[in-house]
Amino acid sequence: MDPLAASLKIAGSGMEAQATRLRVVSENIANVRTTGDTPGADPYRRKTITFGAELDRASDLTTVGVKKLGVDKSDFTKEYDPGNPAADKNGIVKMPNVNMLVEMADMREANRSYEANLQSIKQARDLISQTIDLLKG
Repeated sequence: MDPLAASLKIAGSGMEAQATRLRVVSENIANVRTTGDTPGADPYRRKTITFGAELDRASDLTTVGVKKLGVDKSDFTKEYDPGNPAADKNGIVKMPNVNMLVEMADMREANRSYEANLQSIKQARDLISQTIDLLKG
């Protein structure tokens, strides 16, 4: 496979993986205060994403892909909020195991990785365009 086309395919797979990561992080942030529906019920559980190498047999390239979407098994935090419908008999509410600082750092890292892949695609596209111009001239 042409090296420029290969770089486009690899960067595209990276963008797709980071877009999925951004969706997972966004869901976690959106549910940072989502409690259970009934007293003592478990709240929203943080979602996780794992990447893995994938072999594209058609082009014989190794690309990145989402290997697994999972959930974080860490403990929930607990808050005293007796007026909350999810509070147990002692007024304790289980809160999601989502840490906003971790999610914001993940979002920033995913965004930067996405932008780096996008920049690679732009450069490969420019090189292809220059090659075509040279062949014309």
